[in-house]
Amino acid sequence: MSRFPDDYGKGGRVRMLADIADELAATRWETGLDALAPCVLAAMATVPREAFVPEEVRYLAFRNGPVGIGHSQTISQPFIVALMTQLLAPRAGQTILEVGTGSGYQAAVLAQLVRQVFSVEIIAALAHEAAPRLAGLGYANVEVRHGDGCEGWPEHAPYDGIIVTAAAPAVPPPLVEQLKPGARLVIPVGLNHAFQTLKLIEKHADGGISSSNVLTVAFVPLTRDLRDD
Repeated sequence: MSRFPDDYGKGGRVRMLADIADELAATRWETGLDALAPCVLAAMATVPREAFVPEEVRYLAFRNGPVGIGHSQTISQPFIVALMTQLLAPRAGQTILEVGTGSGYQAAVLAQLVRQVFSVEIIAALAHEAAPRLAGLGYANVEVRHGDGCEGWPEHAPYDGIIVTAAAPAVPPPLVEQLKPGARLVIPVGLNHAFQTLKLIEKHADGGISSSNVLTVAFVPLTRDLRDD
């Protein structure tokens, strides 16, 4: 018998959306956002977050905080996933690059909104688990590979948007290079195991780059260690 009631997923998602709304209101002075797009909220409500956390901590799936997924990695808190998705401004027909697949949750949210998601994960075990998980849940428009996300995924570039789900000490130049003109890069930047700044990078039609600080955040560090292969 399941340890969770039959309405665990539905009830959990309702509470999760309420928590997202509360935190959006609390951080409005920093983010400048009054509301999230209905399509972003719909994607958050649709994706079964409980399927992307380990069974033993599934009861934590919908709380508004990060949850460990093994290998010293986490699934980001729902508010941060929603916020980063909003900042990326995904649209139907677009191709998005994600750096840091983790359990696959952020990729699944994006898959509801765009044509194709390419996701790179440096920890081989996570990449090899996320790919069949996403496929099994019906996210046929997500492709996952094990590799160094700091190098992007040049074969499919340029991208309509890039999202990075771990903190980098600086913005990796290959990711900026792989953006289309008019595209956005959302990335936490700062020291490892410390507070970082969530940044929105925009590439303009003339190739110029602008950057804005959105919110103080705390992410696991982006790593370039390939010893997990």
